[in-house]
Amino acid sequence: MQVLLSKINIQINEHTFLKDPDSSDLGRRIIAKSVEMIDDMGFEQFTFRKLGIAIGSTEASVYRYFESKHKLLLYLTNWYWGWMEYKMVIGLTNINSPQERLERAIDLLTEEINEEIQNKFIDIVKLNRVVICESSKSYLTCDVDIENRDNVFLSYKQLVQRVSDIVTEINPGYKYPHMLVSTVIEGAHHQRFFASHLPRLTDVIKGEDAIKEFYKEMVFKTIASK
Repeated sequence: MQVLLSKINIQINEHTFLKDPDSSDLGRRIIAKSVEMIDDMGFEQFTFRKLGIAIGSTEASVYRYFESKHKLLLYLTNWYWGWMEYKMVIGLTNINSPQERLERAIDLLTEEINEEIQNKFIDIVKLNRVVICESSKSYLTCDVDIENRDNVFLSYKQLVQRVSDIVTEINPGYKYPHMLVSTVIEGAHHQRFFASHLPRLTDVIKGEDAIKEFYKEMVFKTIASK
């Protein structure tokens, strides 16, 4: 899977950028360094001026690719969810049992990311931390309805739909598959954050990935046929 994931080409919604950053060396440096800087200092402290200095360019050069740092965050989250969906497709290939597919899907949605993609300009480990800490800021805005009409959140929706379909396959009568899956994704991100920074708000169990196990138990008990 690692070889396949290193060669993927994630399609990003064109409403997130002015010029495709994957089309030039400068654009790729903008993305790579922005992930690193947001991971290091947080989205609030990150600015295009600081980014321009860090890549040996100018603030104006960054604005040629993105009209705002909000749009840059949308680009990064688009890329992440597209990567997650591709990873999901590969990870569930040749698994016939829907129960086994759902278990594997929950693993992929909730596990700690600790891999690197070779020959790609995005550090997925750092991007995962950015998504955990910052992704809600991409949609908790006044412009969310406008951006939604532009299908900016489609990659996230497609990922949720893919796993929701497995839930419905197991229990066609379950009424809340999308709510369940999005809760797993967002909840797992919160729990990863708590485990790193506020451990008394979660359960850290030695020798076990408690977050993965909790959500698998929660999902399968929730959708069990009455």
